[in-house]
Order: sequence, then structure tokens, then C-alpha cells
Amino acid sequence: MREVYFENHSNTKLDEQIFAEMLPFLKENYGNAQSMHSLGNKSKDAMENARKQAASLINCKEGEIYFTSCASESNNLAIKGIAKANQLKGKHIIVSSIEHFSVLYSARRLGQNGFDITYLPVDKYGFIYPEDLKKAIREDTILVSIQHANPEIGTIQPIEEISKIVHQRGILFHTDAVCTAGVIPVDVNKSGIDLLTLSGSQFYGPKGAAALYIKDGIKITPQIDGGIQENGRRAGTENVPCIVGFGKACEIIKKEMESNYKKVINLRDRLIQELPKAIDFVYLNGPIEKRLPNNVNFSIEFVEGEGMFLFLDQRGIYLSSGSACTSKSLKMSHVLSAVNIDPALGQGSILMTLSKYNDDQDIDYFLYEFPSIVKKLRNMSPLYSYFEKTGKRHAAGPGTDYEHEEAHHEKEVCE
Repeated sequence: MREVYFENHSNTKLDEQIFAEMLPFLKENYGNAQSMHSLGNKSKDAMENARKQAASLINCKEGEIYFTSCASESNNLAIKGIAKANQLKGKHIIVSSIEHFSVLYSARRLGQNGFDITYLPVDKYGFIYPEDLKKAIREDTILVSIQHANPEIGTIQPIEEISKIVHQRGILFHTDAVCTAGVIPVDVNKSGIDLLTLSGSQFYGPKGAAALYIKDGIKITPQIDGGIQENGRRAGTENVPCIVGFGKACEIIKKEMESNYKKVINLRDRLIQELPKAIDFVYLNGPIEKRLPNNVNFSIEFVEGEGMFLFLDQRGIYLSSGSACTSKSLKMSHVLSAVNIDPALGQGSILMTLSKYNDDQDIDYFLYEFPSIVKKLRNMSPLYSYFEKTGKRHAAGPGTDYEHEEAHHEKEVCE
């Protein structure tokens, strides 16, 4: 049986080149990077090289990269650390309603401790309205955090436009770029970003290492107390093998990004074009344009997600229903709720994220196997049985006038 992995938003396969780079720091060069002896210096030097590699990927200074254990930790440090360091200036923070839970829950925690949080709504394709952002900013606003792209529906936000709005008011701007760094070009200087989260596990590096870019001169309060690691901003013994792997992943992906982009966007477009031809009542979630090149999200009417995943898993096809942090939940994701997908339709959503290791044979296999699974599930569905008898549907599919909506959105951004 063929195995097809379509859950690369959750974790990517480790590149063999990266594993080879990590291995010596698991076996021979195991010294603590803070030790003063030669073995420790090898670890320290390797970490600083990784810092240089990460900085090169997003076009920042080496000293502006701070290593963490994962993207969630980076987001927590950014949101809570900036809030704590700037609370005398104000206690108002703005985030979008479709952020990763590590941003949303950090904001909620701050809201429980005296901060005021504004959650920006999004349109039906997941874009924030720049005018809403302008109206939401107050005299006591100290931070705006808007993700660069959404991992579930693929929406790429107009990040430069957002940063200009934020900086016109002298406010700090953080973006969660986990879905974009290593997938599309990210330049913190060009985009006007003050803090940025990235994770190597999204571009063929190991789990256990990520980073937070903090622009020089920005004050931030550490969230982990202990030692002097990471210039005093993130205490704890460094995970040197994974940091080395993270750095190598940054170096490799910078060289491969263009070729990977061309490959995955062709596979993505095949799925977007061919799946609706193979199955009736299938709806694409998210935009056609301004979409991550590796992202496909469909809602399948008259079926329930859990059944689809179980049958797909039996046939060696691995994907998810949305955020990796909610994929075990039986409720519709907060992202689909925010873009106003009917709950009956949203329960049947599938998310596929592609990588350089996927190929046309994977797409062929999925397109061959999936229609029969949907047919089997619909035959067991009372909603589908009712539809066949009456022609009436419980939920209407989302709008499909993408060209009109994209033009409308572009007009809003320019205005």
C-alpha cells in the first residue's frame, strides 16, 4: 500500500542532510554550549553558525535571532514578553481572530490579567480588513500580532500594508511566520516587522528548535527564568543538536525555496482543479490568489470529517481537518468559524499541505481513493439520503465568486 503524507503544516519529514549535520552533536560534540572548555566551545560555535544561517533566511542581524524550543514558545515570548515590558505605556493588544492558539491563548491569558484584547474579524477568505485595524488602534495599544499566513486556509495577509498602518502609530508589530518562512520569501526589513516567529520543523528541520526574531532595541521580558542563555532572554540548556539542524534547514531551504515553490504549487493546483471534478458538492476554503503554494482546504458536503480520516488512514493517506492543535477535536475549527462556514459543512473539511517529498503519484493515488470513500460515507448519511429524496440541502456551500472577491479585497487594501 502506498503511503501519502499530506500534513506538512504539522511537521515535515527530516531532510537527510540535516540529520547528518545534527548527528555529531548527539554523539561526539555533546558539550554544554555554556561550558568554558573546548567541548563546550564546539557546541557554542555550532549554535552561532546556526544563528547566522537563520538570520540569512529572513534578512536580519545574527544577534536578532533568539532560539526557542518551538513556535508556540516563540509566540508566547513575543506576546507576553512585549506586554510585560510595555505595560506602563498601555495595556491594549490587537490580534486577528484566526491566529494560532499559541497567540490567541497568550492574548487571552493577558486579558485575564488586566490587558484589553481586540480580536480583528476576517472576511470569508480569511483576510483582515485594513480599515478595521486602523479603527481598532488606540492610544494605549502596545502590540499588534497578525500572522503572515494561515496554516488552515492558506490566506497570505498583506503584511507590508499592515506593518505600515501599525508603525504610523508607533506600535510594535509581531507576525507568526511559521507557515511562510522557508515556503515563500520573508524579509523582515522589507516588510517592516519588529518580531517574527519561525520554526525549522516546517521546512524539513527537526522538532525541538525554533526562533524568535526581535529587532534590535526592542525591550522584552523573558518568560523563562534561570540562566544567561540567549542573551538573558530565554533561559535553559540549549538543545544544540536541534539548533544545529534548524540552522542547516535554514541554509538548505534558502537555496531550494524557488524550486520547491514551483513543485508544490503545481501539485496544489492539480488538487484544486481536479478534486471538484471527481466529487460533487466540494468547496474550496480560502482564496485562490494570495494563497500558500502548498495549501489545499476543501469542505465536503454530506460527510463528517472523522469518518473521512479513518478511511483515508486505512489506505495510507495522512491529512488533517485543520490546525494540528485541534485535529483531534470533533468540533469545527475556529478558523472556519471565523470565515462563516456553515457548521454542517465545516465538519466535513479536509486540509492537505504539501512538501518537496510529494509528487504527482501521490496526487493520483489520493484522487483515485478519495471519491469512493466519500461515496461510502454519503451512503450512510441521513443528510445525503434526505437530499436525494427531496433535493433540499441543510447547508449551502460557500461563495465561489473568487475573482470578484479578490478584486474587491485588493481595492480595500489600496484604499
